[in-house]
Amino acid sequence: MTTDEIRELIQLVNESGIAELEVERAESRVRIRRTIQPERIEATVPYQPVAVANPAAPAPVAKAEADAAKLALVKSPIVGTFYECPSPGAPPFVAVGETVQPGKVLCIIESMKLMNEIEAEVAGVIESRLVANGQPVEYGEALFGIRPL
Repeated sequence: MTTDEIRELIQLVNESGIAELEVERAESRVRIRRTIQPERIEATVPYQPVAVANPAAPAPVAKAEADAAKLALVKSPIVGTFYECPSPGAPPFVAVGETVQPGKVLCIIESMKLMNEIEAEVAGVIESRLVANGQPVEYGEALFGIRPL
């Protein structure tokens, strides 16, 4: 199978809404599985019990923890290699502190010689880039933290 044929199959899976497609031709076999991505993923603060002298008073929350809880995390939808720019020597797609809109390309994940653009799902400010350029990433690994507007 050619790369173009595989891309067409991926597009077919995305457009049709089916969960899985397997195609076998001669010595080639391709299986494509689609996962449902949540609309928005937010960071959670792990539960830490706090001893409180007055049970009626709310427990204090550190500012950093409160800020982290408000970030939307952009996670890798696939296993591959993270690239911050479209080609070597080019400027990065986004920088920390930049305001982005939904659909803005944040990075590329290369997987099986295919370049997959990862786009922002929410409008906000890039608060953090969590992986280094050229670093391998796993499925579900956080790539960016975005503070929604």
